[in-house]
Amino acid sequence: MKTFHDLEFNPHSIGNGLHAKMNFDNGYGVSVIKHTYSYGYEKNLWKVAILYKGKLCYDTHITDDVLGWQTEDDVTNVMKQVQELSSNEMVNELTKDLALN
Repeated sequence: MKTFHDLEFNPHSIGNGLHAKMNFDNGYGVSVIKHTYSYGYEKNLWKVAILYKGKLCYDTHITDDVLGWQTEDDVTNVMKQVQELSSNEMVNELTKDLALN
């Protein structure tokens, strides 16, 4: 399992920022940032977004938004959950949404 310490951070274009992105074999990934305007920056915490095929994803059981105020351990926990997602989960969520409309 990949963890926070496997992320390779690069400068982010927003003030004093850092950004890392990692994709996993199941089609999901994470984007992890910290910059002047991110949730938790002033406490040296991270913001995590879940990706699906490289795009922001708000349709998993993990979260329906970005996750701010994350410690390094929190980021690792999210990464582990994302790596355990089934590649069919997005298809199931989209099918459920279509059925509701």
